[in-house]
Amino acid sequence: MKSIGTHTIVNEQNGNLAFKIISFTDNSHFDYFQRNNFHTLVLITEGNGELKTDFGTFPIEKNSFFAFAPYQPFMVNGKNCEGIALQFHSDFFCIHQHQTEVTCNGVLFNNVHQLPVFKVDDAVFISFQEIFVKIAGEIDNGSLAQYEMLVSYLKIILITTSRVKMENLPSNLSSENNNAALLQKLKELIEENFKFEHFSEFYSSQLFTTPKGLATLLKKHYSRTFTQLMSERLLIEAKRELYLTNKSVKEIAVELGYNDEHYFSRFFKKNTGITTQQYRETVGFGKKVC
Repeated sequence: MKSIGTHTIVNEQNGNLAFKIISFTDNSHFDYFQRNNFHTLVLITEGNGELKTDFGTFPIEKNSFFAFAPYQPFMVNGKNCEGIALQFHSDFFCIHQHQTEVTCNGVLFNNVHQLPVFKVDDAVFISFQEIFVKIAGEIDNGSLAQYEMLVSYLKIILITTSRVKMENLPSNLSSENNNAALLQKLKELIEENFKFEHFSEFYSSQLFTTPKGLATLLKKHYSRTFTQLMSERLLIEAKRELYLTNKSVKEIAVELGYNDEHYFSRFFKKNTGITTQQYRETVGFGKKVC
């Protein structure tokens, strides 16, 4: 695909990025760990390599698509990687507020039970390339109802990729029914107990397996350790509370099973690179536009 360059909309209230599309011909834009205060969507159009997160490493190639929420670290180690990235701040489009419309939260974003990378087919790939060109043109030339037009394009991308990812899920485990059942049960157990039980011993006992057996299963299917999986789930909930509520950090810590507020704050900063207060100020509760 011909390069479309870089096109950006800036939030006039604070000077920060609101919406941006960029085409890249190498991985120099993503060759270090990103910790952005906005959402990032990436479509790989040529080349191959690896997507690295703080919780695992995953192969990427042409037609690969991946999405990351604010302050979720990632980087690309690629060979002749080319692609298009779309980035938007929650001030521009709030996925929490529009969840019933796009259903991407818990599918593209904030899902610890699925791999972050998946492939789109050629038809979707081509349609996305056409949409990206339209987005670039709208940013440069749009006037009346520009925001509505850009959001409509963004919704198409979010809805389409959410559908593709959901459709591809069963194939990962179709030949291993026992493992599929175990992982589904683990997912249910985590959702029911992650605020109170943080260690693998509890979950392995509930699944009638050993911590080592559970670790092997998670490594094979999720490319994560149990500690990584649990940390991700706790961070998602912590971010949600910081984003949507005015609860104190101490209240959030206690609700997530941390009696020591300072230990919880260190855990959050270690995994996000910023403090709970910085997250709330740059992404979450109290924003005028969402």
